[in-house]
Amino acid sequence: MKNLKINYYVLAIVIVSVVTFSCNKEEYVEPVSVSDAGAIITDEVKSQFKELGFDASDITLTGYEEVLDPDYESGNYLLEGDIAIKPEDIKGMLGSSLYYKGPVGEQYHTYNLVFSLPRTISIIGYTGGSLALDNTMKTALSWAVANYNALNINMNFSLTFGTNYGPHDIVVYKVSGPGGGQAGFPSGGDPYKYVRIQDGTSAYGTNVVEHVITHEIGHCLGLRHTDWFNRSLSCGVGGSEVDAPPGAVHIPTTPSGYDPNSVMLACFTTSESGEFGYYDRVALEYLY
Repeated sequence: MKNLKINYYVLAIVIVSVVTFSCNKEEYVEPVSVSDAGAIITDEVKSQFKELGFDASDITLTGYEEVLDPDYESGNYLLEGDIAIKPEDIKGMLGSSLYYKGPVGEQYHTYNLVFSLPRTISIIGYTGGSLALDNTMKTALSWAVANYNALNINMNFSLTFGTNYGPHDIVVYKVSGPGGGQAGFPSGGDPYKYVRIQDGTSAYGTNVVEHVITHEIGHCLGLRHTDWFNRSLSCGVGGSEVDAPPGAVHIPTTPSGYDPNSVMLACFTTSESGEFGYYDRVALEYLY
């Protein structure tokens, strides 16, 4: 029995006993700039994210102090606890000609995927100063990269450790926090560049950190939360199914129904193995 539910970015630790506690397309509206004094998240922006199948009930704006690249990482929308979306990407997601509506519970992707295949995805584990990965995170990142290289896809994943992160496709680094991570979706055919892992995650062991890193890299490649339609399935609270989710595209060959073994569930537990579920592998091998 899973005793703890942990949200990927806004951490929610939950003890399960008798009661569980936890954690036609619209016209594009120009997002509010977070550089403006008193910037707010408008109802129009929330409506757009709902149209895309996101639970916008906990939407916030990113404005981190611990970042490697403020221009890239700050001033984005943060949804469902761990997904950062650049304001300029909303229009493309809403305007895509792809559409799916059907059973819920399968693996899903966004319209933002990685292109120019086959290709090598270069990943660096950051080792500089206070944002350096700890030893548990380094080992977990190595295991996570091995998970991806074991897939039968048109991507190869290289891994290095260091501080020269500029040339790399994905940068994994440590920030302060009780546990979890955060990443985003591809943009312009390239993976989302930055994966942030909270330092408290290491307290749960290497397998859990491996799980979180594997999950966040999944977002970088375009995977949605498997339970995007109802986050309470893995978190205990949050999220409800929307009627028309053009930003949550079902991946064929993955089944209907809740998949408790998916690495892409919105929340995780302290007993995670760190490995892909069967249909996570099926989904990635179908996409890539």
